[in-house]
Amino acid sequence: MKIALVHDMLVQEGGQERVLRALQELFPEAPTFVLIYDRDKKEKFYKDRDIRASFLQNLPWVEKKFQWYLPLMSSAIESHDLSGFDLILSSCSSFAKGAIATPGTTHVCYCHTPTRYLWSNWQGYVEDLPYPDFIKKFLPFYLSQLRHWDWSAAQRVDKFLANSKTVQERIKKYYSRDADVIYPPVDTHKFYIAQKISNYFLMGGRLVPYKRYDLAINAFNKLNIPLKIFGIGPEFNRLKAIAKSNIEFLGEVSEEEKAKLYAECLAFINPQEEDFGITAVEAQAAGRPVIAYRAGGAREIVKEGETGVFFNDQEWEDLANTVIHFQPEKFNPAIIKNHAEQFGREKFKQEIKKFVDGIGGKN
Repeated sequence: MKIALVHDMLVQEGGQERVLRALQELFPEAPTFVLIYDRDKKEKFYKDRDIRASFLQNLPWVEKKFQWYLPLMSSAIESHDLSGFDLILSSCSSFAKGAIATPGTTHVCYCHTPTRYLWSNWQGYVEDLPYPDFIKKFLPFYLSQLRHWDWSAAQRVDKFLANSKTVQERIKKYYSRDADVIYPPVDTHKFYIAQKISNYFLMGGRLVPYKRYDLAINAFNKLNIPLKIFGIGPEFNRLKAIAKSNIEFLGEVSEEEKAKLYAECLAFINPQEEDFGITAVEAQAAGRPVIAYRAGGAREIVKEGETGVFFNDQEWEDLANTVIHFQPEKFNPAIIKNHAEQFGREKFKQEIKKFVDGIGGKN
């Protein structure tokens, strides 16, 4: 079976890119079609891969200012020549689902979420954009048109896979499509249980508004308890400016440093509503409990009382109260780590291969 992989764009590193790399390992002969790619990231992570960009790649400043070209992205993803392939496997949180399959070709979309800035969080997306108010005033009219394209593109997909039950429900709500759930790959083997725990709580990932780092910072400002935050993103300077001295920003850390941070923390803080929540799984793979907002993928990842605890109101007061009453000594690191193994990388690859083999058997 001749397979093509389709991905939105390669301009940042996150859970979606981990899924892509696992798919590339599973199907090493498959070319990867993207809207655009960052040349540095291609050299670092995809040096030996066949990456094929759309016509957007040749436009000015596209790697750093790709938001400028949003009106062209639907046309760009549809412009890929996918003739001659038996299966298109797209990894999508925005445009990849719109790739057009030729007759006789099956398109399976692994959906990380229905496009967030069109459906579940479009108001917040517009508010957080660093654009003048007059642009923000007209942007919703364009997003309404793009929403129609997004729904139409979803109808062209032959089969959806969701990265969580939460996303499965959203696919049904926004696209009126059914989906099977295959949890995304987490490199659980990279994390270990430490012999000694330190005195800090931990939080980290991409520093973007919807992840609600500000909520945790406000809570720990009041508590005056050590909190370490790893990661970079557009919110870095703003968050650092509102944090008190008990909160340490670590920036981008190596995989080895991250594993040590997880292993020695009292608990990992997850204040956001995630589609899945890879960092929460990584923390559990290190045997550490998670304090999570009871919403989204965390409800599937965290087993209350066994691998972590929940807080119910997305307010700093409720998080602070949960941290005050948190008792890390009540959690068994070995049980937590064993729970995390169900989200391992090899499990993901096995389930994807089984799914694809099933499609091949029907053709």
